[in-house]
Amino acid sequence: MLKEQAEDSIMVLEAALELKKDLYVHTMWTLDLLAAEPGMANGETESSTAGLRISINEMYCLVCYDLGGVFFQQGATSPECYQKAKEYFFRTRELLSKIGLEPVHCRIDCKRLAGYCQACGVLTASSDNGGLQLNAYGKIHSCMKSGDYQGLLETLLEDNVSLALPSHFRQSILRELFQKAQQGDAALEEVCFKVCVCNAIRDVLEGQVVSVRFNQFFLKPTKEKIDFLLEICSRSLNVEQTPEYLKRNMAAFLKHLCQGLEDLQFVFMISSHEIFMKLLKDDERKLLLDQMRKRSPRVSLSTKPLASFYDIPASASFNIGQLEHQLILSVDPRRIRQILIELHGMTSERQFWTVCSKWEVPTLYSSVILGVKDSLTRDLVYILMAKGLHSIAIKDFVHAKQLFSACLELVTEFSPKLRQVMLNEMLLLDIYAHEAAAGSGSKRPPPDLISRVRGYLELRLPDVPLRQVIAEECVAFLLNWRENEYLTLQVPAVLVQNNPYVKLGQLLAATCKELPGPKESRKTAKDLWEVVVQICSLSSQHKRGNDGRVSLIKQRESTLGIMYRSELLSFIKKLREPLVLTTLVSLFVKLHNIRDDIVNDITAEHISIWPTSIPNLQSVDVEAVAVTMKELVSYVLSINSNNHSWLITQADIYFAINQYSAALHYYLQAGAVCSDFFNKAVPPDVYTDQVLKRMIKCCSLLNCHTQVAILCQFLREVDYMTAFKALQEQNSHDAMDSYYDYIWDITILEYLTHLHHKRGETDKRQIAIKAIGQTELNASNPEEVLQLAAQKRKKKFLQAMAKLYF
Repeated sequence: MLKEQAEDSIMVLEAALELKKDLYVHTMWTLDLLAAEPGMANGETESSTAGLRISINEMYCLVCYDLGGVFFQQGATSPECYQKAKEYFFRTRELLSKIGLEPVHCRIDCKRLAGYCQACGVLTASSDNGGLQLNAYGKIHSCMKSGDYQGLLETLLEDNVSLALPSHFRQSILRELFQKAQQGDAALEEVCFKVCVCNAIRDVLEGQVVSVRFNQFFLKPTKEKIDFLLEICSRSLNVEQTPEYLKRNMAAFLKHLCQGLEDLQFVFMISSHEIFMKLLKDDERKLLLDQMRKRSPRVSLSTKPLASFYDIPASASFNIGQLEHQLILSVDPRRIRQILIELHGMTSERQFWTVCSKWEVPTLYSSVILGVKDSLTRDLVYILMAKGLHSIAIKDFVHAKQLFSACLELVTEFSPKLRQVMLNEMLLLDIYAHEAAAGSGSKRPPPDLISRVRGYLELRLPDVPLRQVIAEECVAFLLNWRENEYLTLQVPAVLVQNNPYVKLGQLLAATCKELPGPKESRKTAKDLWEVVVQICSLSSQHKRGNDGRVSLIKQRESTLGIMYRSELLSFIKKLREPLVLTTLVSLFVKLHNIRDDIVNDITAEHISIWPTSIPNLQSVDVEAVAVTMKELVSYVLSINSNNHSWLITQADIYFAINQYSAALHYYLQAGAVCSDFFNKAVPPDVYTDQVLKRMIKCCSLLNCHTQVAILCQFLREVDYMTAFKALQEQNSHDAMDSYYDYIWDITILEYLTHLHHKRGETDKRQIAIKAIGQTELNASNPEEVLQLAAQKRKKKFLQAMAKLYF
């Protein structure tokens, strides 16, 4: 009720500002005059000026303040109201100055009014703030809005002295700047650093812990960073006038900063600065310099070093620590070897392969490496391999190659087993490097690499530890580069029996080879089907309970198949050859559709090659199949988001789980990618009648009934019944009559004209009549003209739908 009357109240208050005379309010002594005196012709009496006088300026002042408050509250939903609020508040302030500091009847909270004026000054874009002096909040908001970052820094520095702004507000400013910098504004990175330093010094003065961001900025200090930090320290602290506790906080910070810096040049910059000299006493400075001297074997803290700082001997433990630090950082094999020789010369009690917890070598290999008798060789082999594996993990293949080559050269001298291990790892490295370099897969691998991959799969050395991931990558490599002849005809039978990945690869290669052939040749497809069904089956175990009954336990990860389902999915995600991925998608879609409770089948390419039933359907883990299918389709679309077959499958998945808006997104995307964004006709094998009917159902369930009617025209035989029923719906959530230009079927347009005439909807009837009257839709036109008109409307409608759902 109050909201409904708000406009009336505002209108009354604004009208009150048009009054020109002072107001009079009767008192107990003047009320009797109203009854005693007869009214005048103009409605005035002699008693009209009797009673308590309220000056017009005081009344204006109260009304302007109230109107300003109303419009300020409305500004949250209608930003232009802030401008009106600003005008009324500024006028209130002017009127108060006219009335004087002690008005008789006008009672206004001046601090609150000042706050309103500050807020309006920030929230409105106008530069005219009526001479308003912005406070720190207002200045910061104004600087952020205008991009005046120098002004922002000056305001923050002023606050470092006044300590007025709360810390969380200053941190929110820094977060906002970081977000802008991360969105691509590289120029803001320096501003972020400077604001972060200002905030850190403010925290220091208040005895708070400095932020993590500040420490990150000073992980790699530079002269410019140290100079700026010292400038902020100096400007934030007036040593003569600042309280003692603030000086102590700043001194402690500068001492801690010196102790954390490794480059003594930066330590000298700080220790020789004026503020450092003023804040720390002579004995404190001397103690700090002594600590720095002990920390380094040779320290020079000034341009003219003192004699006592020369040739300070370093302890053995310090040298070992320094060398271990270099060992962790180095990726140069020769330097690593040199460091290890030095370390072993200093102590024989340490195992230096344990220095870094991040150095990890597969368990298969570590048992062989740690069996090496010579401790120096053992450390060197372990560290070279660990660093090489880490370099592969971060895709630094150049350094990985150098590290592995050095390790191979080393182990060749004494261990044939480790030599073969390194050759296997270098093969995996070359596969990764080639795949990364090939990118889209256009560059075929050299014949030497293919022959090495084949050689690895045929390797028969019983004592050599073999990592399963190498076999996976080799089979995936051959499938990705369409080496189907080798996998189907040349791979040794014993290898197929012993290696599950080779068997799976052979079945996939054979199935892909047969796909272009006749439909009868489906034996390999059936074999692949049976292998995957077994992987996705639940293994059952019988268990006798306390009551003597036997119960059946189903285990999620079956041990009946050649591998676990998680291993199969991991292997699939190494593949990127389109035909192989399409085959796997169709297999899992068929396996999903075969369930009894499926209402909406999902479609996929080549789905007809798979068996139509499973003898023991209840043993299949249907939930796992559904999850794997969804994950697989998401993966293949990440490989190629323009494959219309995969897009239709994804759309069908969303349709099956009642996600109709998402389904329409992918149906439209499938049409767009194969028609140059609908500038060409969508091929009929993409927009089949089944796909169109599902799009129609999606629109219907989203209450977009006009879209339903238009899509009914796309079918090979126009579905008039569905179209008419949709057009009868009055609660439509789409653009309705704005879509009439996309209708080319005269029967539907005539029905629309009749429907709007029946309902008395004159405007909509005129739009429908205008659509019918277009000459290109005349039934007497040649068929080519009618087809062109239909295609033109199809294109515009589908493009409009794409803008809506993309």
